[in-house]
Amino acid sequence: MEVLTIPTDTYKLGFIGAGKMAESIARGVVQSGVLPASRIRTSHSNPARRKVFESFGVQLLPRNHDEWAGNNRFIRVMPNTPAAVGEAASVMSLGAAATEEDGDLIAKLFGSVGKIWKADDKLFDAITGLSGSGPAYIYLAIEALADGGVAAGLPRELALGLASQTVLGAATMASKTGKHPGQLKDDVTSPGGTTISGIHELEKGGFRGVLMNAVVAAARRSRELSS
Repeated sequence: MEVLTIPTDTYKLGFIGAGKMAESIARGVVQSGVLPASRIRTSHSNPARRKVFESFGVQLLPRNHDEWAGNNRFIRVMPNTPAAVGEAASVMSLGAAATEEDGDLIAKLFGSVGKIWKADDKLFDAITGLSGSGPAYIYLAIEALADGGVAAGLPRELALGLASQTVLGAATMASKTGKHPGQLKDDVTSPGGTTISGIHELEKGGFRGVLMNAVVAAARRSRELSS
């Protein structure tokens, strides 16, 4: 059977389910310039959701069925919502009928809104627990850091700005320096200093274990929902 090649310069992108994740990906793809909004389609019965997509040029169709491309080549992708600002962590797994060219197209599409990895399909529940749900854990951490700043006497706006930028900077250090996170932690931890005092409190509260448990719990729930 002849395999239809998807034309990379004219293909259209359709979303079945116009939720927050689809919005994040669509916005990121448009902002990156990989696809114009005029080549993106979706459908939703909620006027509010339709308005969101129409606000940046996405075409709304009457039914989800009107997006169907008519082939059975599938690639599973688990992205996350930072796609909206070009910083997604996405993972993809090629279906049995998908071609390498299909994989290259999807890698380029999701690579335009962040970083993308390939992994076996059996790992996707764990991936969901870590990177799929992970942004919410980090938002909670940012909020808690900001609250701590306020408790220590900082104005709310300054505390939130410092917390957000600190998390961004630390993540950038971890991804770009090649150093293990433990080494980066040690680099800013002076003997008897302020940082080790704060880390001591985090360790007493089971900080590492709580985060690990959150990932495992979310992965377990992902398995339950897909069974």
